[in-house]
Amino acid sequence: MIKIEALRCSYGDLEVLKGVSAEIEKGEVISIIGPSGCGKSTFLRCLNLLEQPDSGSIRVDGLELLAPGVEVAKIRQRMNMVFQSFNLFEHMTVRENLTLAPVKLRGMSRRAADEKALELLRTVGLAERADHLPRELSGGQKQRVAIARCLAMDPDIILLDEPTSALDPTMVGEVLAVIRNLAERGLTLLIVTHEMDFAREVSSRVFYMHQGKIHEAGPPDAMFDQPVLRETRAFVKMVKSCHLNIESSQPDLFALHSQIESFCQKHLLGRKQIHQVQLLVEELMVVLTPELKLGSQYRMEIEYIQGQRTVQVNLRGLEGTNTVVGRNTMPLFGQSPPAGEDMSEDLSATLILNLVERLEFKEDAGGAFEFLMKKPVPD
Repeated sequence: MIKIEALRCSYGDLEVLKGVSAEIEKGEVISIIGPSGCGKSTFLRCLNLLEQPDSGSIRVDGLELLAPGVEVAKIRQRMNMVFQSFNLFEHMTVRENLTLAPVKLRGMSRRAADEKALELLRTVGLAERADHLPRELSGGQKQRVAIARCLAMDPDIILLDEPTSALDPTMVGEVLAVIRNLAERGLTLLIVTHEMDFAREVSSRVFYMHQGKIHEAGPPDAMFDQPVLRETRAFVKMVKSCHLNIESSQPDLFALHSQIESFCQKHLLGRKQIHQVQLLVEELMVVLTPELKLGSQYRMEIEYIQGQRTVQVNLRGLEGTNTVVGRNTMPLFGQSPPAGEDMSEDLSATLILNLVERLEFKEDAGGAFEFLMKKPVPD
């Protein structure tokens, strides 16, 4: 349905797209992932001719979009776009936002456009908001209206440019549910996203963009579990991990909890699981306090395990610090403390063991620990 060949696009001296080529079949759902600045959004904007490529070819059902004299407005009716920032007309009601383009561009009667607008708003769960202004809606509701407005033109292809990036984490799920519904209806979707779990679930293929090119492409399971190229592996590991440096016996727990919460929300984990990860980190801090007081420092990696919807915590001593495993860790490995010693860390060790499904200690210079969290009861 779409064939892109050697697409290049620059902003002044900065070349953003460096020869992108791809073929997309009708009904495919393509998730486009990659680090910021790699050209993902520019790629979508070129497909919709919001940016003019320097060179290359874009064909949709054989029609060359970059040929002289092509009617851009008609192309955009077939290939519509949903933006990060909603782009609703603030002075118009939700209903008017949906009916404007069908009436003006397609010659649809006001009544027919009105009926279709209400039908689409029911599809995204917002029929009761038809006569509200955008300022009266939440961010998630605005994005659902933007998707409904896009559908009002009956497009064959929908381009979604980071549709959840401007949303509060609590609103992400409602927008993803609507996009999931679009995928099930057989529309052709190209989605720039940082929601890796969602990309894995909904996509037929995933494109990883790196330095202005599609660096690697494949089925979602292969791309997230066994990527071939080093850069793809590094990116996938990075987005599934959160790193914390533990360098003091009195760390800023509020900052640590905030980092953990932000990371877990990004992967759509529930409140119970977020609390469990926070509790595990806090109790590990208690267990490690004696070593921290002696100058030991640790690096903690919290990694989200896709497919299992669980979390693994790896703890390793920072290089060049005195990270000996002291007697306070004995209860974690079923060893009793020396006779006559009162060890307050026993309680923390018990809590840790109740939180984790598997615990490993690897005897190396860094004294590495690995904790696999238990799955919590659903929220």
